[in-house]
Amino acid sequence: MRTLFVYNHPYDGSFCNALLCAALNGVSRSGGESDIIHLDNDGFDPVMTSSDLKAFVTARKEPGKALMMLDKKVIDYKVRLEKSNHLVFIFPVWWMLMPALTKGFIDKVIFPSVAYEYGSKGQMLSRLWNLKRVTVITTMGGSAQVYDTLMGNAVWRALSCGTFEAIGVEHCKWLNFDNVSGVTPEKRSEWLQQVEDYFALL
Repeated sequence: MRTLFVYNHPYDGSFCNALLCAALNGVSRSGGESDIIHLDNDGFDPVMTSSDLKAFVTARKEPGKALMMLDKKVIDYKVRLEKSNHLVFIFPVWWMLMPALTKGFIDKVIFPSVAYEYGSKGQMLSRLWNLKRVTVITTMGGSAQVYDTLMGNAVWRALSCGTFEAIGVEHCKWLNFDNVSGVTPEKRSEWLQQVEDYFALL
């Protein structure tokens, strides 16, 4: 299995980075392959430009032409995504939402002619034929129960129902770690082992 990680955190000492390392260890244990898109280090521009919007409209009837209008990083990500069986997002929940770079990746890469195309009745059909599952790994400073009560798990709903299930990816899983700043080192170690084992057993 080939796993593509889309990672978004600017600080190398974050718990998100520890989770990424644990996940990579798990993939290695399973005998799989890993690829990492580090959005912060890549200098990825999350902003949808007028050219991007024009490409979005063009893609319905002229997907090849639409691809030529996209920036080179998006095309690079497209190629790497097409080779992947498992797509994994790792990011912190900030102000109840995903960071801008992750949202920009969704806007600009889960895009017509890149990740999906339109069927004869206008429905979205995945172009990611190798992609079998999506896993979202998040951290938050507050309580997951409060987040669920106030926001209805907005991040998870947006990425599962609103994005990947909409284009036909059936297996989506969310691993969320809350109250990160307040837990013990032992609890963090337990979580890291949980993540490593999850990827090792896929």
